[in-house]
Amino acid sequence: MPVRVLVADDSVVFRRVITDALSSLSDVEVVGSVPNGKLAVQKVRELQPDLLTLDMEMPEMDGLAVLDALRKAGEKTMVIAVSSFTLRGGQITLKALEKGALDFITKPETSSAQESREVILRELAPRIRALAHRQEIRRILTSTKPFGVPAPGGLAEKAVSPAPAPVFKAPLKKPEMVLIGVSTGGPNALGQLLPQIPRDIGVPFLVVQHMPALFTRSLAQSLSTKCGLQVCEASHGERIVPNMVYIAPGGKQMRIAVSLAGVKTIEITDDPPENNCRPAVDYLFRSAAHNLPGRSMAVVLTGMGSDGTLGLRLLKRRGCYVVAQDEASCVVFGMPKAAIDAGVVDAVLPLDAIADRILASVRGCCP
Repeated sequence: MPVRVLVADDSVVFRRVITDALSSLSDVEVVGSVPNGKLAVQKVRELQPDLLTLDMEMPEMDGLAVLDALRKAGEKTMVIAVSSFTLRGGQITLKALEKGALDFITKPETSSAQESREVILRELAPRIRALAHRQEIRRILTSTKPFGVPAPGGLAEKAVSPAPAPVFKAPLKKPEMVLIGVSTGGPNALGQLLPQIPRDIGVPFLVVQHMPALFTRSLAQSLSTKCGLQVCEASHGERIVPNMVYIAPGGKQMRIAVSLAGVKTIEITDDPPENNCRPAVDYLFRSAAHNLPGRSMAVVLTGMGSDGTLGLRLLKRRGCYVVAQDEASCVVFGMPKAAIDAGVVDAVLPLDAIADRILASVRGCCP
């Protein structure tokens, strides 16, 4: 059964580009396109699409107003925000995610409609597949049917049957820092997790969130208003100190360096992408494994793909304690699932239980 998509954008060109890109996917049906937010709300009500691609800056009702209206009406349509690649675009996108958008893409700056179509297709195709899978999982988890009865048109028992209880293994020593890798659904996940951490926890947090440049600055600013910890976009050469959260800058790589005197600093580089990502979780995790063996804790949250798993292999060999977010609380289970399947995870927990596990580990009383 195809994913039914409604396109909302005030630009005739981008409406056509997005529509053409989506129409080329065999598992997608574009059910309509509209030039403003007011019509978007109306068409969602009439057509009940599975997904709305929503331009954030439109006449009549902007994207944020549309999200408010959809939430007020109780609509279940998933939303992918489409934003301009600017600081303002990043700020609006963070607000959109807080209001219920599940993910976002940025409008490509290309020289032709064909190039734009290819970029849009490359960005949207995996997101639609991941969000469709999430929708199916939610449907199965909320179904009254027993396990083993496939959901309509969907996944069989193997995809959702309960996994064996993980074996929790305490780290060899209390961690000196907490590393977090996250992608799709990350801003909201971080917005729930980090405010639960007390401001005097005594360790720093280093976070890789897959986001473009400018957007990570907006993310840091948004999180800083919610957290007791101080939150910043990381800078090259910055000393790593306790009770701080360092967000890797979009479009750059972030790693940990340790001097001969034991001073820990952040290095921001232009090294190539890994797993098609820059910043990449693997890049950060690998640096911690080499420079702080057995002295960090790692957390893998919601996200597409498998970024972080290779780095976790190194961390686990050196005694790192690893937590993965469970499927039911993920927007996309890709990154946590890859780590779990690789056997490098000590605990699989719902998002609302991860802060307590971090506190227990830091305090040396992890089960």
